Amino acid sequence: MSRLLAVGPALPGLAHPQSEITETIGPLLTRAPGTRAVLRRLHGASGVRTRHTALDLDEYAGLTSFGVANDHFIRVGTDLAEEACRTALDAAGVAPGEVDFLLFTSVTGIAAPSIDAQLVTRLGLRTDVKRLPSFGLGCVAGAAGIARVHDYLAGHPQDVALLVSVELCSLTLQQGDDSVANLVATGLFGDGAAAVVMVGDTHPAGPAHGAATRGVEVLDTRSRLYPETAEHLGWSIRDSGFGIVLSAGLPEVIAAHLAGDVKSLLAEHDLAAEDVGTWVVHAGGPRILDVVRDSLGLDEAELRFSRESLAAVGNLSSSSVLHVLAATLAAREAAGSPPPGHARPRHGVLMAFGPGVSAELVLLRLPGPQEG
Repeated sequence: MSRLLAVGPALPGLAHPQSEITETIGPLLTRAPGTRAVLRRLHGASGVRTRHTALDLDEYAGLTSFGVANDHFIRVGTDLAEEACRTALDAAGVAPGEVDFLLFTSVTGIAAPSIDAQLVTRLGLRTDVKRLPSFGLGCVAGAAGIARVHDYLAGHPQDVALLVSVELCSLTLQQGDDSVANLVATGLFGDGAAAVVMVGDTHPAGPAHGAATRGVEVLDTRSRLYPETAEHLGWSIRDSGFGIVLSAGLPEVIAAHLAGDVKSLLAEHDLAAEDVGTWVVHAGGPRILDVVRDSLGLDEAELRFSRESLAAVGNLSSSSVLHVLAATLAAREAAGSPPPGHARPRHGVLMAFGPGVSAELVLLRLPGPQEG
């Protein structure tokens, strides 16, 4: 097992009302009044109230090339990654020099040396820290990052690992693209970052040293790639940068497989859905959350933090599920220990979906008294 000690969410700048973003970028996408009306309707139905953006809104007209956008990604993304890491490390009580493994993920910009390399100096990490930058997993990468760090710690149980996600979705803006997919995406995706500190089983803060009085134990993971679904989600790489590939059929792909995948993961631990007290779901959009709720037979209240995250910051791609996890853990800590006989089951399932189409499930055990 491994233990997740802390999550550090980070957001750039101030929150902008969804309507202000719509009216600012609308002329950059289309001049047609009818299409602008469709844009307003789609943005209004996105479940998003506010979003944070990497740049001031009046700067997006200047994103006329991939090079310009990517320079902003490196500059803003590195600052945001540093902020997220410092928040997570401080919350975990871990010094930067204790970090042994650093996994960085993003799907909204590229750099060589990668942003994780810049963090070594900025944070004061050891120069022998093992680094692994990742690109292409998309929205699933927050959950997949936890899973792959868990795999690493199984082989290095004494180590400390740091997962960093940076997604500046607004910088992928494709001017003049009035496709339905782009109209939807420009109203759904937001900018943000997150960092996660995890330790292996035999680390002094790891599971082998007693019950989880803090942090979250990672028990198991499950990865799925659904064949012949690549056309539903991803990027079309253009001279102008990343063009969104987003199909209306994506929720149906998830609906066809999710319940069976969750059941299979839980069954290996003699668990069923009713034994899960916490569901941490990537805030992919209203239809994605509806499909998760209906496929698993969840109460709407069990998706509270996913809906709230979507409304407050939008879909943050790989950072999204990590922000939902941070909110879930903060609320659990604020609530304190429940009265005897009222404890919820301690098991949780974290999930996200991405290009492929792919899904990643992570089985968790949260701190606190076990029900019953």
